[in-house]
Amino acid sequence: MFIDKVRIYIKAGNGGHGCVSFHREKYISHGGPDGGDGGKGGNIIFEVDQGENTLLPFKYRRKFIAGNGEDGKPNKFYGKTADDLIIKLPPGTLIRDAESGKIIFDMAQDGRFVAAKGGNGGWGNRHFATPTRQIPRFAKSGLQGEEKEVILELKMLADVGLVGFPNVGKSTILSLVSAARPKIANYHFTTLSPMLGVVSVGDEGKGFVMADIPGLIEGASQGAGLGHEFLRHIDRCRLLVHVLDMSGSEGRNPIDDLDKINSELINYSESLIDRPQIIVANKCDIGVDEDMKKELEEYCKTMDYPVVFVSAATGDGINELIHLTADTLSTLPPLKTYEPEFVPEVAKVDDKVEIRHEDGIYYVESERLFNVVNSINYDDRESLSYFQKVLRNAGIIKMLEEAGVCDGDTVNIYDFEFEFVK
Repeated sequence: MFIDKVRIYIKAGNGGHGCVSFHREKYISHGGPDGGDGGKGGNIIFEVDQGENTLLPFKYRRKFIAGNGEDGKPNKFYGKTADDLIIKLPPGTLIRDAESGKIIFDMAQDGRFVAAKGGNGGWGNRHFATPTRQIPRFAKSGLQGEEKEVILELKMLADVGLVGFPNVGKSTILSLVSAARPKIANYHFTTLSPMLGVVSVGDEGKGFVMADIPGLIEGASQGAGLGHEFLRHIDRCRLLVHVLDMSGSEGRNPIDDLDKINSELINYSESLIDRPQIIVANKCDIGVDEDMKKELEEYCKTMDYPVVFVSAATGDGINELIHLTADTLSTLPPLKTYEPEFVPEVAKVDDKVEIRHEDGIYYVESERLFNVVNSINYDDRESLSYFQKVLRNAGIIKMLEEAGVCDGDTVNIYDFEFEFVK
């Protein structure tokens, strides 16, 4: 089964919490705080796997979550950093933001991309010791890892794309010029998924990759037939080899076929209008009308398309096609790669504070307070004093007063409730 577009959810690991601990050792009466820091959460990393050519592994697994960092330990021991979760992708996969559809990264070459960063570990209580706070009974919680939904879209890395109507001989040509073995039969839509083949020219460095795109039909760019699902794989091709049936065995005019398929390519992407093409007039062994041959040559001359007359059944003209393709590729720019379009927001604490009054309770929500609330030991006076200091320095106390809070009113900050006292 060939799958070339999926939507998945990724979640990096959370950072481990800092440890609250005090040194205890014989003959040491004032050991002091020695809580270690939490470990970092694991990243989500996409990595190119040259052996893959489909997104089939994502058919039944759509959620990927990295491990969390370990909590800190006594004696200043750090928590273990979680392992990164590496997700293998076939070369040529585009990573898109699921909400906007914009490109985040193009896995066109060998490489790795960190798609979601793990949260940093929280500080242990030893970081909060001061001359006036010598016994801190609180530590900092770990930060949350990044999470998002992304779309993986495979655009095959091929120098040459074989295009044309069904049953014109594209698969047979690919089998002759490369070691690929696509299914070949005398009926439409024999090829159900794109096939890749490596073509060796003989001269070192002049080989190329050719892709057989499933047969297109009129209306493919609007969803007709099978080829519309695979038009995206033509985007990267530097050169198109357009295969025509010169025998008229299907009852069609080859020039009309050429115009119809080109119209579908342009309707799919206007950038394809300038893509170089080589016209391959196939099935010449069955019989070619000389007037039609001359008419095709004159028509292609006006379009600046070179024409090669071949017979995939007998192999006539195939070597000429290979060398013409290689020579044309040597004059063209390298494979197309896509620049990132999605610009992530700068990772920072949101300064926005929301205060609402419901049923006699003042609810306070602020991103900057979320991790602070989880770090407080509410049974410890010094920890509560630290929390009060954070609220005052962040301007939360002033905002509550402006919202009308009075002594004795209840304030709720992420399920932690207390009576307000000036």
